[in-house]
Amino acid sequence: MSNADAIQKRRIFGIISHPDAGKTTLTEKLLLHGGAIREAGTVKARGKNKFAKSDWMEIEKQRGISVTSSVMQFEYDDKVVSIMDTPGHNDFGEDTYRILTSVDSAVMVIDAAKGVEAQTVKLFKVCSMREIPIFTFINKLDRQSKDPLDCMADLEDALGLPSTAVTWPIGNGLTFEGIYDRLENKVYLYKQKDGVIALGANGVFGDTLEGIISDANLDILRSEMELLDGAGNPFDLQAIKDGKLSPVFFGSALADFGVTPFLHHFLEWSPAPGTRKTTTGEVNPNDDFFSGFIFKIQANMNPAHRDRLAFFRICSGTFTRGMSVTLSRTGKQMKLSQSTHLMANDRETVETAIAGDIIGIYDSGNFQIGDTLTDRKEKLFFEPLPTFPPELFCRVRPVNSLKAKQFQKGVQQLAQEGAIQVYHNEFNDVILGAVGQLQFEVFQYRLLNEYNSEIRMEPLEYQVARWVAPGSPKDVKDYVVARSTLVYDHFERPILLFANQYTLNNFMQKNPEVKLVEALDVDDTEHLEG
Repeated sequence: MSNADAIQKRRIFGIISHPDAGKTTLTEKLLLHGGAIREAGTVKARGKNKFAKSDWMEIEKQRGISVTSSVMQFEYDDKVVSIMDTPGHNDFGEDTYRILTSVDSAVMVIDAAKGVEAQTVKLFKVCSMREIPIFTFINKLDRQSKDPLDCMADLEDALGLPSTAVTWPIGNGLTFEGIYDRLENKVYLYKQKDGVIALGANGVFGDTLEGIISDANLDILRSEMELLDGAGNPFDLQAIKDGKLSPVFFGSALADFGVTPFLHHFLEWSPAPGTRKTTTGEVNPNDDFFSGFIFKIQANMNPAHRDRLAFFRICSGTFTRGMSVTLSRTGKQMKLSQSTHLMANDRETVETAIAGDIIGIYDSGNFQIGDTLTDRKEKLFFEPLPTFPPELFCRVRPVNSLKAKQFQKGVQQLAQEGAIQVYHNEFNDVILGAVGQLQFEVFQYRLLNEYNSEIRMEPLEYQVARWVAPGSPKDVKDYVVARSTLVYDHFERPILLFANQYTLNNFMQKNPEVKLVEALDVDDTEHLEG
């Protein structure tokens, strides 16, 4: 098979949801269907070793939640599928956002009883900005849930996302009897896991289902199909691929019901790897030169070896273990001799890979998130990954000053992998910035367990961070006002922290010469005006 044909069979997607909507359960059922695991455990273990395959960190196993993004690859039919399992808890970090910049499509999991929730809205916006296709799986139909028409309306009202129903539930909760695939004209029976009924030309309006499902459910199904056929959005594959229309599927991930038709349609309609934007143009997956970017760095996935892995998406060309590449940011040449496929904390050495593959590269401290690697002679930089301003801040110190070395090493390594934003003030105090409270807890846990450094955390009153943009006056500290403070990031770029939006607005009105921005690119390190 040629590289071009093999690339067309690659699929990279992320799964997004609000906490407890069933994201990790769906992920495991997809892995089960792909033969990547033999047994799917529930999110909270029933037995000693039944943890979610995608949750490798001890704190994830203890809490039954995902706190880091995982990458899992498997084959299904003739497709090579890479799943990005993102944290769904209330307090997720930039890691989640960055993962969504590396995927070609997204699966949005919705709890049928609750509809669209706050966390889903945040993650949807990131996907929407990139105009990637979004497939919706409405979960937990085996429990009492909302009317399916209300679930569909909720998608459009809460997200502004037009949708089209591909599969449709027959009853719900105690009356749940199956799903109807509108495009395949088939009914999947819930109580007979392998029971699939092909309908005739009249579909649900024929007599095939009479006596098989209850009269009440059949009447409701027929009336709902009349409504959807007459007033629902028609199926439009191009609109789906353009991210303008979301195909909707119903089912129960826990019961592994509705997952098969979803996976079948998803792999058929979701896009293969496409062009990626660079700072000067685009890279096509079929280009001969090798290129890609690092979207995540994870330290200590194997505590016994204290290793660091860079998660790398290949955008063009062919990877061969041992090949020489250039790190675009520094111009430094290096050999990629240690590479691996990923399945949570399981490793398998990868010898070759192509565009559309995700591989892990062992990192001795050379890489940063967003780095471009290529064997092209001309300079190449992929578009910078987005940075999001933190909303919570705290000051941290080691409990035992004799363990300052472990503390400093841990802070440095966790900052490099993007687990949290680390700043310092003029007194060299370590200041942390996070999107959510759980980032602080994970940071504290990892410092203790991976670096043997116990810390004290002192919450700070600030809620808003703004970088001081190039072109602003150099003596920024002269502008610090009440309820604000000045800190510096690891590039020594000044950042002003404000107590709230009112304090920020007041500062900007009084000091228009100081230019403030929510984020700076990695390369934006120009000096301020003298």
